Amino acid sequence: MPMKLYVGDIVQTKKNHPCGGNQWEIMRVGMDFRIRCTTCDHQVWIPRVKLEKSIKKVILSNKPEEGQPESLAAEQE
Repeated sequence: MPMKLYVGDIVQTKKNHPCGGNQWEIMRVGMDFRIRCTTCDHQVWIPRVKLEKSIKKVILSNKPEEGQPESLAAEQE
């Protein structure tokens, strides 16, 4: 079962980025994710499976409100 990750979530990865940061903001979700390093603003496309294996923890979740479809929550940002 895939992890529940949303646009705007901040996740911590097991390995550091070459800039020294290990926190990433999720910018696009789906089969492939677009993530942005919060330290140097570098953006990376990564497959869902690879990202889920590299996540240590979710630091900030942008979970949609109850009763609101997930697609509408992402559009409001």
